[in-house]
Amino acid sequence: MKKRVLVTEQFPSSIIQFLEQEVEVEYWGKPDQMPRELLLKKAVNIHGLITGKDQIDQALIEASPKLEVVSNVSVGYDNFDVEAIKNAKLLATHTPYVLDETVADLIFGLIIATSRRITELDQYVKQGKWKFSLDKTLFGTDVHHKKLGIIGMGRIGEKVARRARLGFEMEVAYFNRHRKQNVEKDLNIRYEEMDALLESSDFILLLTPLTKETYHLIGADCFHKMKKTAFFINAGRGPVVDEKALVEALRQNEIAGAGLDVFEQEPTDPNNPLLQMKNVVTLPHTASATMETRNQMKWFAAKNMLQGLKGEKPDALIKELQ
Repeated sequence: MKKRVLVTEQFPSSIIQFLEQEVEVEYWGKPDQMPRELLLKKAVNIHGLITGKDQIDQALIEASPKLEVVSNVSVGYDNFDVEAIKNAKLLATHTPYVLDETVADLIFGLIIATSRRITELDQYVKQGKWKFSLDKTLFGTDVHHKKLGIIGMGRIGEKVARRARLGFEMEVAYFNRHRKQNVEKDLNIRYEEMDALLESSDFILLLTPLTKETYHLIGADCFHKMKKTAFFINAGRGPVVDEKALVEALRQNEIAGAGLDVFEQEPTDPNNPLLQMKNVVTLPHTASATMETRNQMKWFAAKNMLQGLKGEKPDALIKELQ
């Protein structure tokens, strides 16, 4: 008898058919998140769950007596209660590696869009305001040969650093829990303590995951230390930043602008002050959102699931289970 897998993310039919060769699949298939009550009801009879947004917590685990594997279609897994998963002896996987280059591309898009005011000037033209040559009030800021400071030097940070050094001849520094001297040597970048990085960088990129330790890591004191000409880019997780402090820093011109792919609340409130600011570029958590990359992530998640249900070690167990 085949094991049962519930898929709550939208998947191509080819991947669903791939799964169905080995397991019985129940497929949600809608763009909106499966209601929690329905998820808990369906969880009773499943052996595997492929998700990207659902909270994998004690309540879900208790409602899923047959559950063996949870496969996240994401590199991050802040929707996992890792301790509860470990205590229940479940396998939990994610999808690193396949999205690194795509996310790095998007990050550089945010860097350029904020500094060169691309979205603001796009609206300037479309609203019929372009009547004469631009004066200095609409000028942007150079990216090339400036300093990029990266907070959180993982695989994606390395991809961004490579683009910055080789493509834009930028000076690159990073802050991380652990130094990566091989990366420093390979990319000709350097390690700096957080305060020094904040005080001296022209662009500050946040790439840390969301944990209890990193919640509101970037707050008012950090924005006070930044240059008034600095641009803040967040492509990690929204709650790592105190959003109220960011709003205030922008209102007080403590920094020049921001590029945000993530927010404390997602989807963000339409009344969020950040959405009304011309010097803030806002995206809907879309860093990995290309057709090619998302499909690769879904194939990876499906493969992880089948490996786990067969008793094999999945290719991408979360680090806490390795």
